[in-house]
Amino acid sequence: METRGTRSVIERDEQTEGAILTLLLDFEAGSLWSEDELIRALRRSRIEVLDSLASLHAAGLVHRCKGFTFATRAASNFDRIGI
Repeated sequence: METRGTRSVIERDEQTEGAILTLLLDFEAGSLWSEDELIRALRRSRIEVLDSLASLHAAGLVHRCKGFTFATRAASNFDRIGI
């Protein structure tokens, strides 16, 4: 059984992941973001952003290279078709 505190952490992680994907998929704002830019834009802690990036990377939704991140083709196509 989940406690309220655990659920809040899970919800915050999901919100952070969603916010990251939203930024990465906004091609007018730029599709390549550094980790530091994401931390500043989201006003979240470094650990929250890095944990979320690791989760998104494990799910195949972002690519990471030398401190930079961008959405995968799969994530971009999913966003484009609007399901």
